Amino acid sequence: MGIKKQIGSGIAAAALGLSLIGGGTYAYFSDSEVSNNTFAAGTLDLALNPTAIIDVNNIKPGDSIVRDFELRNDGTLDIGKVTLDTGYAVIDADGKNTDDFGKHIQVEFLYNVDNFDEVIFETTLDKLQGMSVDAINENIFYPLLGDKGLPVNTTHDFVVKFNFLDNGQDQNQFQGDALKLDWTFNATQTEGEEK
Repeated sequence: MGIKKQIGSGIAAAALGLSLIGGGTYAYFSDSEVSNNTFAAGTLDLALNPTAIIDVNNIKPGDSIVRDFELRNDGTLDIGKVTLDTGYAVIDADGKNTDDFGKHIQVEFLYNVDNFDEVIFETTLDKLQGMSVDAINENIFYPLLGDKGLPVNTTHDFVVKFNFLDNGQDQNQFQGDALKLDWTFNATQTEGEEK
């Protein structure tokens, strides 16, 4: 054999050896499994019925109005705490008010409609508007909802009594006035837990 053939045979033999060595590293059994995982967040859905708790005309000092409403948990997560934001605007009929109409509207949160003497908490609208959310929860919602809050698919009834306070003095400045009250109920989740 000539030198070229010997070199060519040597190269071919080396290439074959390398391919056997390289191919041998992939010759083993194997198996695999796929893990399909999901993280799905729950929902908080606080429902209010009726959405307009009070709509009354022609009130005068000394009048009282009782209204009930319900809060319902339509979500998939328990509601741990409910808070209330109060805002109102006074429409001054003649532009001559020297006092805040909200100071003369008292709000009483009651245990139920049959027991008006069982007041959970009472204040005036102007003070309620300035209260912290924690104070409102502690004084209004916690006594009724307690540690359990508002679990999924449950409803809780609330009763509120509005009093136009008669202070025994001239309150003529409020004749023809209106007070637009906005209550925003806020729900927060319970504490996280190990699942």
